[in-house]
Amino acid sequence: MRLFDTHAHINDGRFENDRAEMLQLCFDAGVEYIMCPAVDRETAESAIALAAQYEQVYAAVGVHPHESKDVTPEDYDYFKTQALTNPKVKAIGEIGLDYYYDFSDKPTQMREFIYQLELAREVNLPIIIHDRDAHGDILATLKEHGKGNYGIFHCYSGSWEMAKECIKLGYYISFAGPVVFPKSTKLKEVAKEVPLDRLLIETDSPYLTPPPFRGRRNDPSKTQFVAEEIAKLKGMDVDELAAIALENGKRVFNIT
Repeated sequence: MRLFDTHAHINDGRFENDRAEMLQLCFDAGVEYIMCPAVDRETAESAIALAAQYEQVYAAVGVHPHESKDVTPEDYDYFKTQALTNPKVKAIGEIGLDYYYDFSDKPTQMREFIYQLELAREVNLPIIIHDRDAHGDILATLKEHGKGNYGIFHCYSGSWEMAKECIKLGYYISFAGPVVFPKSTKLKEVAKEVPLDRLLIETDSPYLTPPPFRGRRNDPSKTQFVAEEIAKLKGMDVDELAAIALENGKRVFNIT
């Protein structure tokens, strides 16, 4: 199986003791590409360092809604410089809104989200969207402030009606471990409906580990279980689905 984990925090501290071994096992298991997103300046730097070290790893730069209260103009200068000059930086992300937690207040999250939409247009890169309990505001913001933006709804959790809207706006829909969870019946229906040319798969490692590994640290090799579940839902060969998702990932991130 040829796999592209389009969202994996392989720079997370939980990989500190065995990162090289973990990544080699992933590559041996068929993972051909990994996108490592940032949540702040520090993780942008570590993602870029891993992308420089491994041919198969690419990086995104940006500020997660949780961290938006702490971002500085100097951070944005760094993101912009890297986006314009570093060929391994392929996206602005992960950015968006998170109303489940209040680590940063809603007006601050919104301000920095809109600013990063503008940054992505300026550097001509896709965005990786984090959307948790903020579906309405995310869509409204993209329609009002996101003309010219494109990219990915990572770890999609909305309805099929919303997914159709996202696809119309030019976005890909990415599924992670939750689509494998037995109780995720609505999410499975969405995965079944999303057109193959707009489908991506990911792990969001080290989080959201799919069955049969629940309770353990997630890693990019587990992308195969997401592929297997969606292939089963769509009634198609898993190798074919994984290959299509891989090509979709290369296309949205402009990897040749």
